Amino acid sequence: MTTVHTYKTEQDNHTMSRNVHLHDEDIESDVKDTTLIETQGVPDHDDEAVTMPPNLRALTEEERNAMEKAIVRKADMVIMPVIGLLYILNYVDRQNLASAKLQGIMEDLNMTTQQFATAISILFVGYLPLQLPSNLLISRLSRPGLYICSAALIWGSISAATAAVNSYGALLAIRIILGGVEAVFFPGAIYLLSAWYTKNELGKRIGGLYLAQQVGNAFGGLFAAACLKMDGLHGIRGWRWLFIIEGVATVGVAALSAFVLPEYPYNARLLKPLERELAVYRLEREAGAAEGSENVGTWQGFKSCLADPKVYIFIFCNMMSQCQGSIANFFPTIVKTLGYNSTNTLLLTAPPFVFAAGFYMGMTWLSDKRNTIYPIIMGCIGLAIITYAIPMATTNIGVRYAAMILMPCSSVGPQLMLYKAINHHMPRPLAKRAATIAMMNAIGGTSNIWASYLWFKGPRYYAAFSTLIASAVVFAITITAYRFFVRHQNKLLDSQEPEKVKKAIKFGVTQQQVEMGWRYEGF
Repeated sequence: MTTVHTYKTEQDNHTMSRNVHLHDEDIESDVKDTTLIETQGVPDHDDEAVTMPPNLRALTEEERNAMEKAIVRKADMVIMPVIGLLYILNYVDRQNLASAKLQGIMEDLNMTTQQFATAISILFVGYLPLQLPSNLLISRLSRPGLYICSAALIWGSISAATAAVNSYGALLAIRIILGGVEAVFFPGAIYLLSAWYTKNELGKRIGGLYLAQQVGNAFGGLFAAACLKMDGLHGIRGWRWLFIIEGVATVGVAALSAFVLPEYPYNARLLKPLERELAVYRLEREAGAAEGSENVGTWQGFKSCLADPKVYIFIFCNMMSQCQGSIANFFPTIVKTLGYNSTNTLLLTAPPFVFAAGFYMGMTWLSDKRNTIYPIIMGCIGLAIITYAIPMATTNIGVRYAAMILMPCSSVGPQLMLYKAINHHMPRPLAKRAATIAMMNAIGGTSNIWASYLWFKGPRYYAAFSTLIASAVVFAITITAYRFFVRHQNKLLDSQEPEKVKKAIKFGVTQQQVEMGWRYEGF
């Protein structure tokens, strides 16, 4: 189920669409997420004129379809490149420290291996807890794009300032602050995309976002190798140049993006007035016409999130997936075990992430085409277990690097499917969706903290890889149990017996969804 977008009526020369803002006032009569509400009649799916704005009724179906394609095309040409570029810089700035390890930062700041692990993990002390309040806030803003770009400008400045640190304590302080500001981006970006794309469009766009992540990882390694050549230029160490150049680049891109990135469909300057109406309507049509008048506040949406047990299953699954994804924090260290010098090691980190980018696009395309989620998650988990077992079993360079090429895509791939599953399985209201995305990413991301201390005693890294295998197995068991759960919920909904339907409603399904024939998909 795609994110629900709610709007209040605006009148201007072009009959603007409903406003996306949510308000706290008088919400009690609109929120019925956990109780059976009185049936008002089943909507007639063939009679779209009931909820279709008058301006759209004058168009033929072919004209509306053509206009809808134009809306998606415009969003793809503007939103995706901007969000993708910001995510590349987000990941580059966050992963700089892993590359700096190969360029002398540990020696310059007199850090031990354990202290370096702390410097890596402490970023999440600021990053994780601030995601939830940030995403609750963004659901209240009329300009989420400006909010995201402002955060990018600030974290770019902080990243550049890392070049000035001269002590381990100063590095820890700046990493905490950096994490806090970067907390805005990822859950905010997912939220913004869900405000533009339907559920069958969103999977590929989330895949595109992760593609940018992997490009950031690949570009980060290549750029770090180039900065290594600048070591000593103007008396500045190579790792300091790394933070300076990439931080300044982020500031520049963020400032320009603030003038380009659109906000919500109803107030997007890149759309014509009639396109705005259709962009709003097509999302309301998918979510249910009655939801177009919901008036749900931030706190109520958050409480609705806490009351849905599916949220906790997603959080735990993401925790297991994030544990596996923590290899990105130490990937240059893993590749270093092949025995090459620092420059070649950084260059060798790029191909696995480039491969992962293509893998994600193929995976999300298949998921959208087949409307499937669970089989893809299980396939990634199986592949991941193999890639973790190989480095423990052999020191053969070719075999180990082959496994390393597959590590990023197999370890992070399930996360894409989890975010897609949220948009399929989390019902309205909008604030609930925003809170769910933030909680899943924030709490699930705690795995990055303790997983940072597993990477010792290379080249086989028994502690790290065996833990990743264990987390993959637990993930597989949990997501399989969830599959049986949602299939049982679908049977309750299919029964059309009031008592059984009431049981399904207790797990976050609304009466309006029941009337529309909504079902859990992808599993």
